[in-house]
Amino acid sequence: MSKINPPVDNTLSNRETLARSKSRYFLTWRWHFYAGLFVIPFMLMLSLTGLVMLFDDEIEFSRYQSALEVTPEKDIVATSQQMASVIAAYPNAMVTQFIPAKSSDLANRFSIMLESGQTLFVTVNPYNGEVLGTIDRSDSWYELANDIHGTLLLGNWGDYLIEIAASLGVILLVTGVYLWLPRDKASKAGFLKIRMASGPRILMRDLHANIGGLLSFILLFFFVSGLAWASIWGGKFVQAWSSFPAEKWDNVPLSTQNHASMNHGSEEEIPWNLEQTLMPESHDHAAMLAAGSGAMHHDTKMDHDTNMHSEAKLGVDQILAQAKTLGFTLFKLNLPRSETGVYTLAANTMSGDITDPRLDRTTHIDQYSGRVLADVTWNEYNIMGKFMAAGIALHKGDVSVVNKIVNVFFCLAFIFIAISGVVMWWIRRPVGKKVLGAPPRFEHEGVWKVGLITIVVLSFMLPMAGGTIAFVLFVDWLVFSRMNKLNLALN
Repeated sequence: MSKINPPVDNTLSNRETLARSKSRYFLTWRWHFYAGLFVIPFMLMLSLTGLVMLFDDEIEFSRYQSALEVTPEKDIVATSQQMASVIAAYPNAMVTQFIPAKSSDLANRFSIMLESGQTLFVTVNPYNGEVLGTIDRSDSWYELANDIHGTLLLGNWGDYLIEIAASLGVILLVTGVYLWLPRDKASKAGFLKIRMASGPRILMRDLHANIGGLLSFILLFFFVSGLAWASIWGGKFVQAWSSFPAEKWDNVPLSTQNHASMNHGSEEEIPWNLEQTLMPESHDHAAMLAAGSGAMHHDTKMDHDTNMHSEAKLGVDQILAQAKTLGFTLFKLNLPRSETGVYTLAANTMSGDITDPRLDRTTHIDQYSGRVLADVTWNEYNIMGKFMAAGIALHKGDVSVVNKIVNVFFCLAFIFIAISGVVMWWIRRPVGKKVLGAPPRFEHEGVWKVGLITIVVLSFMLPMAGGTIAFVLFVDWLVFSRMNKLNLALN
C-alpha cells in the first residue's frame, strides 16, 4: 500500500524565501549604513590629501623654484666637491643622503640632519658646486598631507582610527556591491541606469550606487594597499610575514636597525617588504685599524669634527662610479650614519625613483671595502612584496601622466560617493524625530547566524573591522533599538 505524501505549500515556501531575502537585504543595508557613518569622513580626508600628494612635484617646484632650477652647462663638478660645499655651509650637520637630479635643468639634493634632529634638503648646482638653497623636509605640503593621510597628526591613535576606517571601508564595498547588484524589479530598474526624472532621491541613489559599484574594485585596491601600511593589519600581520628575510644574505653581519631607519620622517622611501628587514653592517673597520690604514676621507674632505658619519674609507665619488658599473641610473644614495653603517643604493617605485617595479633594486655596499653585501631585486620579492611594489606606484600616480590624471578622477569620484551617501541619508531621514535614521530591522530566524559567522571571519581577516562591528552591534542593541521602541511607544 503506497503512502500518500501531503501536498507542498509552495505559497508558504515562497513567503519563507522572500522573508529571508528581505531580512538579509535589510541586515546588509544596516551594516552598509553604520560602516558609512564612520568611513565617509575618512574617505573625504584620504581623497583630499591624496589630491595634494598627487601634485607634490608641481607644488614643491612652485614653492622652491629658485633653489631647484639650474641652467644646464657642459661640465659638472665632482659630487664630492658638491658635498664639500654642503659641509662647509653646515659644518655641524650629518649628510645622510644624496639624490641626483632627474633632469639636466634641476639641482642635486643632499639631505642633512642638524644637531636639533631637523632634516633639510640642501640643493646644489651640479655645474659649479654652489649651494642654491634649502628645503625643510618637514615643511613640505606633501609631508603635511602624508601625515594627515596616515595618522591624522595624532600618532598611533590616528593610525588606528584610519585602519578602522579602511577596514570598514572593505565592508562598505562588499555590502554596497550586494545592494547594487540586481535581485528584483526595483533593483533592476536602477542598475547601470540614471533615472533623471524620478526625483532627487532616486537620482542620487542611482548615481551613488552605479558609480560606487563600477569603481568598487578600484576603491578596494586603494583600501588594501593602504591597509598594508597600517599598524595592526599591515605591520603585525601582512608586512611582518612578507618581509624579506635577511638570513638569505650570505655571511653578512646584521645591524640591530631595520631598513625603516633610513626613512626621513613619514616619507616612505624604502620598499615595503624591506622596512622590517635588518640592515647589514660594514665589518672591515677593525681590520683596517689593525693594519694602521689612514687617509679615509680623501675625496670628501670630511673628518670626525665636521661630519659624524665620516669614518668611511670609500668616498661618494667611488660609490657613484660603482653604482654606474652596477647599472643604476635613477636612484637615491643613503650614506653611512655610523662606523658600521653601509652605503645604500636604492631605486624603487616606493619612493618614486623609478616607475617600473620590475627594476626595483636595493644594494648595500661596505663603506670600507666597497664589497656588495646585499643586492635585493624584484626577483627576490614575494607575491605580496611584488603587489606592493607595483601597486604603490599606481596608488601614488607615479607611473605616467595618464596614471596621475586617472587618479585625480578616482579621488573626485570617491569624494562624490561620500557626499552623495550623506545626501541620500539627509533626504530619507525622519524629519522632526531625534533618531539616527538607520535602515529598519526585518528579523528572520537564521539570519543572525549569518551575521555572527561574518563577524568571526572578519575578526580573523580584518581584526579592527571585526571588533568595531561587534561594538557597534552591541551599541545598536543596547541603545538605538531601545530608543526606537520608546519612540514608537510615545507615538
